[in-house]
Amino acid sequence: QRELVESGGGSVESGGSLKLSCQATHHTYNSFCMAWFRQTPEKEREGVARHLRDLRDNTTTEYADSVKGRFTISRDANKRMMFLQMDNLKPEDSARYYCAACSTLSASIVPISDYWGQGTQVTVSS
Repeated sequence: QRELVESGGGSVESGGSLKLSCQATHHTYNSFCMAWFRQTPEKEREGVARHLRDLRDNTTTEYADSVKGRFTISRDANKRMMFLQMDNLKPEDSARYYCAACSTLSASIVPISDYWGQGTQVTVSS
Protein backbone atom coordinates (compact mmCIF):
# COMPACT_ATOMS: atom_id res chain seq x y z
CA GLN A 1 0.00 0.00 0.00
CA ARG A 2 1.30 3.39 -0.94
CA GLU A 3 1.23 5.66 2.06
CA LEU A 4 1.11 8.96 0.19
CA VAL A 5 -0.57 9.33 -3.17
CA GLU A 6 -0.48 12.63 -5.03
CA SER A 7 -2.64 13.32 -8.06
CA GLY A 8 -4.02 16.12 -10.18
CA GLY A 9 -0.91 17.26 -11.99
CA GLY A 10 -0.81 17.96 -15.69
CA SER A 11 0.26 20.35 -18.40
CA VAL A 12 -1.27 23.81 -18.58
CA GLU A 13 -0.47 27.13 -20.14
CA SER A 14 0.78 30.08 -18.16
CA GLY A 15 -2.09 31.63 -16.23
CA GLY A 16 -3.95 28.35 -15.97
CA SER A 17 -5.06 26.43 -12.90
CA LEU A 18 -4.68 22.98 -11.44
CA LYS A 19 -5.85 21.36 -8.23
CA LEU A 20 -3.63 18.76 -6.65
CA SER A 21 -4.86 16.12 -4.25
CA CYS A 22 -3.03 14.07 -1.66
CA GLN A 23 -4.32 10.92 -0.03
CA ALA A 24 -2.47 9.93 3.14
CA THR A 25 -2.89 6.96 5.46
CA HIS A 26 -2.99 6.84 9.23
CA HIS A 27 0.76 6.25 9.07
CA THR A 28 1.58 9.36 7.09
CA TYR A 29 -1.16 11.81 8.00
CA ASN A 30 -0.30 14.36 10.64
CA SER A 31 -3.25 16.22 12.05
CA PHE A 32 -1.05 19.12 13.17
CA CYS A 33 0.92 19.81 10.01
CA MET A 34 0.66 18.74 6.40
CA ALA A 35 2.48 20.39 3.54
CA TRP A 36 3.14 20.48 -0.16
CA PHE A 37 6.64 20.40 -1.55
CA ARG A 38 8.02 20.58 -5.07
CA GLN A 39 11.22 19.60 -6.78
CA THR A 40 12.86 19.97 -10.17
CA PRO A 41 15.99 18.23 -11.45
CA GLU A 42 17.86 21.51 -11.07
CA LYS A 43 16.74 22.42 -7.57
CA GLU A 44 16.41 20.82 -4.18
CA ARG A 45 12.97 20.02 -2.86
CA GLU A 46 11.32 23.13 -1.44
CA GLY A 47 8.33 23.70 0.76
CA VAL A 48 5.44 25.36 -1.04
CA ALA A 49 2.64 25.52 1.50
CA ARG A 50 1.68 24.08 4.85
CA HIS A 51 -1.57 23.65 6.76
CA LEU A 52 -1.32 23.81 10.53
CA ARG A 53 -3.80 22.88 13.24
CA ASP A 54 -3.35 23.45 16.95
CA LEU A 55 -4.76 21.66 19.97
CA ARG A 56 -7.76 23.99 20.00
CA ASP A 57 -8.47 23.09 16.38
CA ASN A 58 -7.45 26.50 15.08
CA THR A 59 -5.97 26.26 11.61
CA THR A 60 -3.46 28.43 9.80
CA THR A 61 -1.88 28.28 6.38
CA GLU A 62 1.54 29.42 5.28
CA TYR A 63 3.02 29.80 1.83
CA ALA A 64 6.34 30.28 0.17
CA ASP A 65 6.69 33.83 -1.10
CA SER A 66 6.84 32.59 -4.68
CA VAL A 67 3.28 31.19 -4.54
CA LYS A 68 1.60 33.51 -2.04
CA GLY A 69 -1.67 34.84 -3.40
CA ARG A 70 -1.82 32.21 -6.15
CA PHE A 71 -1.92 28.87 -4.30
CA THR A 72 -4.39 27.75 -1.64
CA ILE A 73 -3.83 24.76 0.62
CA SER A 74 -6.67 22.94 2.31
CA ARG A 75 -7.43 19.55 3.77
CA ASP A 76 -10.19 17.15 4.67
CA ALA A 77 -9.09 15.64 7.96
CA ASN A 78 -11.86 13.04 8.01
CA LYS A 79 -10.55 11.57 4.77
CA ARG A 80 -6.87 12.24 5.50
CA MET A 81 -6.75 14.23 2.29
CA MET A 82 -5.05 17.46 1.37
CA PHE A 83 -5.40 19.75 -1.61
CA LEU A 84 -3.49 22.47 -3.37
CA GLN A 85 -5.41 24.83 -5.59
CA MET A 86 -2.95 26.47 -7.95
CA ASP A 87 -4.09 29.51 -9.89
CA ASN A 88 -2.29 31.88 -12.23
CA LEU A 89 0.37 29.27 -12.81
CA LYS A 90 3.74 30.35 -14.11
CA PRO A 91 6.42 28.38 -15.97
CA GLU A 92 8.60 28.52 -12.84
CA ASP A 93 5.93 26.51 -11.02
CA SER A 94 6.79 23.53 -13.20
CA ALA A 95 7.98 20.78 -10.90
CA ARG A 96 7.07 17.48 -9.35
CA TYR A 97 4.82 18.10 -6.38
CA TYR A 98 4.78 16.01 -3.23
CA CYS A 99 2.76 16.02 -0.03
CA ALA A 100 4.06 15.08 3.38
CA ALA A 101 3.62 15.63 7.08
CA CYS A 102 5.58 18.63 8.25
CA SER A 103 7.20 20.06 11.32
CA THR A 104 5.35 22.52 13.51
CA LEU A 105 8.59 23.49 15.21
CA SER A 106 10.35 24.96 12.21
CA ALA A 107 9.90 28.48 10.92
CA SER A 108 10.17 27.11 7.39
CA ILE A 109 8.23 24.36 5.66
CA VAL A 110 10.12 21.15 6.31
CA PRO A 111 9.08 17.50 6.34
CA ILE A 112 9.25 15.33 9.45
CA SER A 113 10.33 12.15 7.67
CA ASP A 114 12.23 10.95 4.65
CA TYR A 115 9.24 9.10 3.25
CA TRP A 116 7.90 10.44 -0.02
CA GLY A 117 5.23 9.37 -2.42
CA GLN A 118 5.66 9.32 -6.17
CA GLY A 119 4.53 12.89 -6.57
CA THR A 120 2.57 14.43 -9.40
CA GLN A 121 4.11 16.37 -12.27
CA VAL A 122 3.04 19.92 -13.06
CA THR A 123 4.23 21.49 -16.30
CA VAL A 124 3.41 25.08 -17.15
CA SER A 125 4.20 26.33 -20.62
CA SER A 126 4.70 29.97 -21.47
